Amino acid sequence: MPRQNVDEIRINRILGFLNSRIDFSPEIGIILGTGLGPLANSIHAELEIPYADIPLFPKSTVQGHSGKLIFGELSGRKVMAFSGRFHYYEGYTMQDMTISVRIMKALGVQMMIVSNAAGGVNPTYTAGQIVIIRDHINMFPDNPLRGVNADTFGVRFPDMLHAYDKDLIESTEAVAAELAISVKRGVYLGLQGPNLETPAEYAFYHQVGADLVGMSTIPEVIVAKHAEIPVLAFSIVSNMCYPIELIKETSIEDVIAVVNQASQKLIQLVEGLLARR
Repeated sequence: MPRQNVDEIRINRILGFLNSRIDFSPEIGIILGTGLGPLANSIHAELEIPYADIPLFPKSTVQGHSGKLIFGELSGRKVMAFSGRFHYYEGYTMQDMTISVRIMKALGVQMMIVSNAAGGVNPTYTAGQIVIIRDHINMFPDNPLRGVNADTFGVRFPDMLHAYDKDLIESTEAVAAELAISVKRGVYLGLQGPNLETPAEYAFYHQVGADLVGMSTIPEVIVAKHAEIPVLAFSIVSNMCYPIELIKETSIEDVIAVVNQASQKLIQLVEGLLARR
């Protein structure tokens, strides 16, 4: 038999566990990927739950992802924040990678914020640039909506015209102008990883219209769109990958160092946005 695209039994068990621990109705869901990890320190937490304690929930294995679920308040808004995400290259399925979004939907989240570190293939970018994702190019080898559709979560063929919420993008740009923080809009291209790309691949991705290249975010955005959750997504440019002569060998330590320098500005943007909405 074809598989289901949503494991409702698994989700209901996770929800039962969470509801037994806290009486909380989050408005905002945040996935604290690379770049937003330190935002966890700004949340006035009511409860923090390690992923390892949540039944049937994946475990984050990537350096810099702490692996815990936080319920609390940020800029006067009730938030749930997943500190650490899951990637295809870790060996997880698309359903594993996006289960956090399904949990957000089930708990009534009205908006999702997500971040990542990405290579820059737009020659006008520099390392450390904050980019608001306006669209994406999906080159993952699987899709989180593959399988028998769960109609209670969303329609069979969700339209992706407005996957990234225009009003949220414009509001964020207004906050950035007030705070004198440089932001750009860009197109994010998603790949499975974990290896970085070759110079020829970077050149190809530039030619097909990408501004950024990374290994996350798109599956989560697809599921959020399926669930009709408005999305705001950020990249921090961790290294320049185009033109080819700018490419340097890059390690995860290099990525984290660049992102950490820019993360405080990104945090200010998120806090400012939530405070005005």
